[in-house]
Amino acid sequence: MATEGFYLGGVVDGATGERTGDLVDYDPGDLTTHGVIVGMTGSGKTGLGIIYLEEALLSGIPTLILDPKGDMTNLLLTFPDLKPGDFEPWIDEAEARKEEKTIAELAAEKAELWTKGLGRWDQDGSRIGELRDKAGFTIYTPGSGAGVPLNIIGSLACPDISWDEEAETLRDEIEGFVSGLLGLVGIDADPISSREHILIANLVEHAWRAGRDLDMAILLAEIQRPPLRKLGVFDLDTFFPEKDRLALAMKLNGLVASPAFASWVEGPDLDIEKLLWHDGKPQAAIVYLAHLSDEERQFIVTLILSKVITWMRAQAGTGDLRALVYMDEVFGFVPPTAEPPAKKPILTMLKQARAFGVGMLLSTQNPVDLDYKAMSNAGTWCIGRLQTERDKARILEALQSARGDTDVAELDRTISGLEKRQFLLHNTHEPEPVLFTTRWALSYLRGPLTREQISTLTNYTPAAEQPAEKVADPVAAPPALSSNETSVMPNVAGAIPVYHLSPDAPWAERFDLDTASHRYLAALAARVHLTYDERVADLVHEEEWEAIVTPLGGRLDADLAVYVDYDDRDFSAEVPGEATYVIPDGDIEKASYWRSAEAALKEYLYRGRKITIFKNADLKLYSRAGETEEAFLARCDDEAQNRADAEAAKLRNKYERRFRTLRDQAAAAEQRAEEIEVDLAGARQKEIVDGAASVVNILLGRRSTRSVTGSARNRSATRSKEARLRTAQAKADDKYAALADLEADLVAELEEINDRWELKGESIETVDVGLEKNDIRIVQTSLVWLPH
Repeated sequence: MATEGFYLGGVVDGATGERTGDLVDYDPGDLTTHGVIVGMTGSGKTGLGIIYLEEALLSGIPTLILDPKGDMTNLLLTFPDLKPGDFEPWIDEAEARKEEKTIAELAAEKAELWTKGLGRWDQDGSRIGELRDKAGFTIYTPGSGAGVPLNIIGSLACPDISWDEEAETLRDEIEGFVSGLLGLVGIDADPISSREHILIANLVEHAWRAGRDLDMAILLAEIQRPPLRKLGVFDLDTFFPEKDRLALAMKLNGLVASPAFASWVEGPDLDIEKLLWHDGKPQAAIVYLAHLSDEERQFIVTLILSKVITWMRAQAGTGDLRALVYMDEVFGFVPPTAEPPAKKPILTMLKQARAFGVGMLLSTQNPVDLDYKAMSNAGTWCIGRLQTERDKARILEALQSARGDTDVAELDRTISGLEKRQFLLHNTHEPEPVLFTTRWALSYLRGPLTREQISTLTNYTPAAEQPAEKVADPVAAPPALSSNETSVMPNVAGAIPVYHLSPDAPWAERFDLDTASHRYLAALAARVHLTYDERVADLVHEEEWEAIVTPLGGRLDADLAVYVDYDDRDFSAEVPGEATYVIPDGDIEKASYWRSAEAALKEYLYRGRKITIFKNADLKLYSRAGETEEAFLARCDDEAQNRADAEAAKLRNKYERRFRTLRDQAAAAEQRAEEIEVDLAGARQKEIVDGAASVVNILLGRRSTRSVTGSARNRSATRSKEARLRTAQAKADDKYAALADLEADLVAELEEINDRWELKGESIETVDVGLEKNDIRIVQTSLVWLPH
C-alpha cells in the first residue's frame, strides 16, 4: 500500500470494469466538508462505511458512530491471527444450515476467505493488529446493560462554557435535550409553541446560567414549583397553571419511576471528550441504537449530537479532521419535509462543524431520505448501486448543485452501470469523479448484532489471546449442541422486545417448564386491547387480553395461545449465562413474521373471542358485561314492576271516571232516599195524630164520618211514600253494588297486569357478543424465552 490518506480501495476502468492498479488515496481533511454514502441494500455501503472508520482510526482520528441497525458493531470483530476459532463464535448458524455445513467448516471457510481477500489488497493480519493497537473500541448501549450503558438523562451538568459567548450553542443543547425528553413521554413538543418545552427549557437555562447542575429529581421539583415568576410577558400561573404543571411532572415521574429508566442513568456520563479519547488513544465509540424505539432513537441522536456541537465549539479551529461522526442509515432523522428533533443538530453540524475539524459522514439507502440542505453541504459523495431512477435523478441534481461543472450525462451512465461494492467517488476537492471498488474490510462483516451478542462480545477475547490452560480445559468446554440449538440467541426483528421468563412468574406452572434449565424455547407474549361494541345493547366493554403462544412455527398457530395475566415483573431483560436456545421454525428475525403473527392473533380473536350477556326481549333490556344472571333478573324485575305500575296508572285513570260517575249516582240516590225517609217520617206522625183526633171526634160526636175518610187518605199517602223510599233505597243499593263490581273488575285487571309483567321480567335469554376486526388492537408482541 502506497497511500498517505485513507486507503478506500482501487480505481476501476469504467469501460472494462477492471481495476487499473491505481489505489484510492482519500485525503481525510476532505471529510471536514462532510460526506454521504448512498446505495441500495447489497450495494456494499455498510462495508464502505466500516472502511472509512477503520482508516480514520488507523490515522489516529477518533470516531463517534451512531448505529441504528447494529452493523457497526462489526468493528469489534477483528482477528489478527485470522484463525477459524476466532470466527467460529460469530458464524451465522442459519447460513451454515443453508449451506449444509457445520459451524466449524463455515468458520474455516470465512477465515480463508478473509485471509485471501485481505491478501488481494496487500493487507494481512498485521494491519488488523495495528488497528487494534492504535484504537480502542467500545459499544455503548443506552437504555440497556448489554454493552456499556451510557448515562443519558441522569445528569444535567452545567457545561463549562460561557453563556455570553456561546448562548446559541447552549440553547441548542437544551432544545435537543428537552425535545427528546418530551418525546419519550409522547409529547410532540414544538420549541416555539409548546408550553411544556418552553417551561423546561427555561428551567434548564435558569439553572445553567446560575452555574447549577440539575438532575431529573430537581427538574421535576422545579416543574411543580418553578423558580420563575414570568414566562414571556405572562405570569407563570397564567401561562402554565399549577394543576397542569403537576400533570406534566406526574407524566415525567412515570418515566423516572419505570424500572427501565434505571438503565438510562447507568454507566459513564455523556462526555464527548471521554467518548472520543481514552488514555491518549483514539476511540471508536459505537452507540448501538437497534434495541430502541423510534422515539428513543430520536432522543439519543438529538442529545448526543447537541453535546457534540457544544463540545466542538469549545475547540480551537483547525483545517484538519479532528474527529469523525458517522451515522449508519440516516433514514427518518433528517427527512426533506418533516422536522424530527434530530434534524436540527444534524443540519447544524453540516453547516458549522468544518471550522472545528469535525466531519460528518452519513449513510442511507436512497437520497430521497435526505433534506436538500444536508445534501448541498456534503463535499464527498460515494454513490453505489441505486434502487430507482428517482434516486438517481435526486443524486444527479445534488451533484450538479454541489459542483456546477458536473457532466450529468456521463455521471448518469456511470451510476447506471455500477456493480456490487463499486462506488462513484465525487469529491468537490478533486477535479474529476473516480470510479472505484472497495478494499477488503479488516473487520469481519458478520451483519447486525443483537444485544445478547453484544453482551457476549463485550466480554469476548479471541482464542489466540486466551490463556492456554483455559483453551484446553475440557471442563469449560460447552456441551455439544444439536442441529436445532445454538449458544447465541437467535436474531429477532429490531422492533420486537426480547425477554427471558422470570422463574417466579405465577402462571409459569401452566406450562411444562423447568425453571432451573438453561435451555430456552421461543414464545410470543401478546397484549391485546379488545372493545366489545353492541349498539342495540348500548354496550361498550373494553378488556385487555394477554396470552403466551409457543412453539413458534413457520406460521404462528394462534390456537396454541394460553391466556395468562402477565405483567412486566414476569419478564427479565437480563440475558442468563451459559444459555442454549432452541432455534424456532418461525423467521423471528424478520418483521414480516411478526406482522403475520399479529394478523393470526387478530383472526383468532375475531373468530373465537366473545362475551356472553343476558337479554330480555320483552323489556328490551340487556345485561352489562360481567353482570350476573341474578343481578340482571333483579334489574328486570324492577323494570317490569315500573312498567306494570305505569300501565296500572293508566288503567286507574280510565276507571276513575266510571268510579266518579257511580259514586255521584249512589250519593244522589242515597240523598233522595234520605229525603223521602224524612218526608215519610212526617207523614207517619201526621197520620197518627190525625187518626187519633178523628177517632176521638167521632166518639164524641164532634165530627162527621168524612173525617174518618181523610185519615184513610193519609194512611194511603204514607204507604205511597214508603214505596218510594224502598225504590230509592234499592236504587242506592244498586249503585253501591255497581261500585263494588267495578272495583272487583279493576282489581282483576290489576292482577292480570302484575302477573303479565312479572312473567316478562322473568323471561331472559343469553346473547353472544363477538368482535369486529377493528375492535382488536395489538398493544405489544414480545419474544419471551421459556426455560425448558
